[in-house]
Amino acid sequence: MKVFLLNRCVARRMALLLLAFCSAVMARDLDQDEALRLRQQGVILPLEQLLLQAMDRYPGAKLLEAELEEKHDVYIYEVELLTPEGVVRELGIDATTGRLLKDKED
Repeated sequence: MKVFLLNRCVARRMALLLLAFCSAVMARDLDQDEALRLRQQGVILPLEQLLLQAMDRYPGAKLLEAELEEKHDVYIYEVELLTPEGVVRELGIDATTGRLLKDKED
């Protein structure tokens, strides 16, 4: 019985590790050089334009972080804002179209 429980515990840990690994593989952070290349090729919109769009949504907010990620061949800017009310908002913006994909409290 102990062996069975131990095997189940090990199997669960392996499944969690595999899930964490697969999730990390599905989203990839791009560095500055990659972002610049994509911008120069016209693949993504300027970050400044997308930040203005995000700041218009939350006037007076402060930018905490902006990252360009690639998820399933889609380029997404993950933007974190601190609103004047002290709430952190996480926005996902399609870097190619400028469409808002996500807006949630972080």
